[in-house]
Amino acid sequence: MLTEDHGKLILRLMVGVLMLFHGIDKVTGGIEGIVTRFEGLGMGPVAYLVYVGEVLAPLLVIAGHWTRLGAFLIAGNMVVAILVAHVGDLWALTPNGGYRLELQMFFLFSAVAVMVFGAGRFSVGGRGGKWN
Repeated sequence: MLTEDHGKLILRLMVGVLMLFHGIDKVTGGIEGIVTRFEGLGMGPVAYLVYVGEVLAPLLVIAGHWTRLGAFLIAGNMVVAILVAHVGDLWALTPNGGYRLELQMFFLFSAVAVMVFGAGRFSVGGRGGKWN
């Protein structure tokens, strides 16, 4: 029988694994474009925090260790990405009528849901930890 803890596990794995793919792309392909964009804002070194939001945070969420912190970092990463790279598309639709920022909003609000619900019992931290 499926329980609330199964749902939390599915949500954690979905958010964590799908965001980790973006992080792996950054690790293997580099982040020159992100660095250039942040340098234009006078904050070049801040660009390297993308590794925290797209590699470390998803690993925490997947494992269920400091899950709420990991989800907070993913959500923060998405807010920064939207503000820096996608703010012009906040109210835009695709040619097919979809919302242009569907993926970004998916990650943002799914991470917020993980922050609210926590890791659940199927996690390294279990139900007990304050950050789980």
